[in-house]
Amino acid sequence: MSIESLFSESLTVSSQEFLGLISEVNEIISGEQGAVGNLKITGRLIRLPSSGEATIIGDIHGDLASLKHILSESLFIERASAGKEVYLIFLGDYGDRGAYSPEVYYFVLTLKKAFPDRVILLQGNHEGPEDILAYPHDLPRHLSRKFGRDGLRVYGELSGLFRRFYTAVILERKFVMLHGGVPSEAESPEDVAFAYKQHPLKSHLEEILWSDPADGISGKYPSLRGAGYLFGEDITERFLRIMGASFLIRGHEPAEDGYKFNHGGRILTLFSRKGPPYYNTHAAYLTIDLSADFESASDIERFIRKF
Repeated sequence: MSIESLFSESLTVSSQEFLGLISEVNEIISGEQGAVGNLKITGRLIRLPSSGEATIIGDIHGDLASLKHILSESLFIERASAGKEVYLIFLGDYGDRGAYSPEVYYFVLTLKKAFPDRVILLQGNHEGPEDILAYPHDLPRHLSRKFGRDGLRVYGELSGLFRRFYTAVILERKFVMLHGGVPSEAESPEDVAFAYKQHPLKSHLEEILWSDPADGISGKYPSLRGAGYLFGEDITERFLRIMGASFLIRGHEPAEDGYKFNHGGRILTLFSRKGPPYYNTHAAYLTIDLSADFESASDIERFIRKF
């Protein structure tokens, strides 16, 4: 497998091949119960080992060029193929808002098929439940453009797979990764692990997929996004205590430099795509040694790769 071969395949894949890939990945994720490789799994919460290296990618939104750049620079495929202990973690929002959304999903799902115990796919608000799915949602249009009459069938199967994506990743005593914000009323890690089962009776999943940190406030306030909340540093600190972690890594928000910090360096936001409709100057991703000690998100700034 090479990046160039994946790129070519993504442009020419047929609807039947794409449907077959979705089915295979669905079966892989469905079988990931309890553990896969060195990953421990509870519900839809994954626990990372304190060894190896992780490359963490924020929102891609159909930007195939940025995804190719990250994979080329990080050498993930080459290193994983050689048996190195490397992980590739996506924070959600792979498609929508970008013309190459189908191709990005093909890339990502092929990587999951090839390296099931090395690739982790988190759910973003653009892969969320139908009742809180991001709008506008243009993935059906992109799939119909690519696959014609089969586009809606592909969309239906892909949407079903989205609901199997994971909710969060934790490296205990270090950091938590999720797409958007912290569940303000969570009482335990199990509330994160099983947020998908508690939705919509409890707001945990909605807040994980939709909320944003805000500096200078306490508590939480309704978000202009129409779902989730703006939450203050006190909410972040409470959540991190519950999870036994020091800081949070998330996506969801555009950032001019591809990344930003909130809440006194306790939250790192990564945004890994460029171009319209966001027009950020830079995109960024993170490559981090999982055995290293860090006390806050700002301690890992030197490992952020901006492009």
